[in-house]
Amino acid sequence: MGDYLDADNVVALVTALVGVVVSVGVVWYERLSQGKSIGYRVQMDIAVDSDNELFNSSPRTPDATLLLLRIENDGAESIRADDYTGRDELRALTVQFAGRQVQSAAVTQPDPGALIEHFRLSETATGVLHEGDRIFLPRVPLNPGEHYKLLVRLTGGPVRSGVEITGGIAGGKIKPNRSVPMDDKPPLFTRPARLVTIMLTVCVTVLAGIIFVGRSAPPPAGCERGSLRITGSTAFAPAAEEMAAKYASECPHATVDVSAQGSDEGVRQLASDGAAKDASAVIAMSDGPKAEGSSPKLVGHRTAVIAFAVVVNDQVPATNLTVDQIRRIYSGDITNWGQLGGPDLPVLLISRSADSGTRDIFRRRVLGGVDEPAFTSRDCVHKNSPATAKVVRCELDSTDEVLREVAAHPGAIGYGELRAATSSKGLHTVDLNGRAPSASTIADSSYPFTEIEYAYTYGSPAGDSLTEGFLDFMVRGAGQDLMTARGDVPCYSPEGLKRCTT
Repeated sequence: MGDYLDADNVVALVTALVGVVVSVGVVWYERLSQGKSIGYRVQMDIAVDSDNELFNSSPRTPDATLLLLRIENDGAESIRADDYTGRDELRALTVQFAGRQVQSAAVTQPDPGALIEHFRLSETATGVLHEGDRIFLPRVPLNPGEHYKLLVRLTGGPVRSGVEITGGIAGGKIKPNRSVPMDDKPPLFTRPARLVTIMLTVCVTVLAGIIFVGRSAPPPAGCERGSLRITGSTAFAPAAEEMAAKYASECPHATVDVSAQGSDEGVRQLASDGAAKDASAVIAMSDGPKAEGSSPKLVGHRTAVIAFAVVVNDQVPATNLTVDQIRRIYSGDITNWGQLGGPDLPVLLISRSADSGTRDIFRRRVLGGVDEPAFTSRDCVHKNSPATAKVVRCELDSTDEVLREVAAHPGAIGYGELRAATSSKGLHTVDLNGRAPSASTIADSSYPFTEIEYAYTYGSPAGDSLTEGFLDFMVRGAGQDLMTARGDVPCYSPEGLKRCTT
């Protein structure tokens, strides 16, 4: 039901209903509302020269006016002679001129011409009589649209004085309608016809816009509706944010939020939430696999081989360190950069907290499985116990915090996700054993500081779910290009396939 009630369909339905209502309304107006109707309008009312007598029998007057009056059936039904309700069997309508006297009146050739017969009572008597300021008209039958005109010579008042027709029609009315001067071109369409044309044009335009604009770019395959939350690794968070924004731009009915909190914490939270409630709309990213045997309900999806880097403050000139040198630094054997031929600067170890997947990868891939030394500093500068601590070592919650502190303190060393490390100022990455991270060295493991990034879900997601759609986008779709641009190697690429399956 929800698919049929999206914004485009609602607008289309309302637009179609407006078109139907307008059309029905106009038909009602034309057929039912108007019914029987006689309309009249003055088409000409001018002063005439007293020396230019248009009617030979009329005396010359200094204030003569000439008026042309149009009388027509402007309703939807025919008017018969017996529809007129006046008591006079011969006279039906009375035309009264305010402030002017009628000198003479004549019926011009009516439309159709056969109507002229209804103005002749006999060979010698006309059905048009006048007296004082009035003209009396006979019972003239009129079909819809038929009309006749009166040419009237008046005197005693100015032009454009009031004109009114009175009388009665059974089930109908007599009313003035719009006056069209003789020199004006009458409108091609009536007002109702113009209204219908305008409204239907608007409706068709809106519907066309919905069809050709709103539907011209259908969402790609794999787009699903709903909300999804990406949690876990802070190292992978920038890549996840890029993919979330890309997916949302292509799939307008999906919302993907990224809230990184560390690999281990994200995995534990997903396992806990999944056991207590529905966690099908959550993906926990982890730098490396979860602990073997833990959280058996979680299903891991390999996404890419992600690269990390060891970084040092720019006041440390080293550009290459061996794995052995790094292990000696983190064991406390090397406490000053001068011991490696560098400047006389004490070594500051800027590390991640225990929940960090990056820290665990650094321990396994670089330190040979040996954990880092104990926490000794809260501010990453001063030792908590100067008498016993061999080296300054602090712990931070995110990759960004580590990189920021390394850049801020001379002599500092730390580690973080490769793209974030290479784009930070005040620090630089170092090669490991002479190997720099690249697609080839990451894929063949000759650059040691790498790991497979896992996307964990609570159980296998449904095939038509947003979770499954986003996973497919990330692992097999456009997400691969975004990860490649960041220096990672997607598992479904030729370079990463062997590394991810062994």
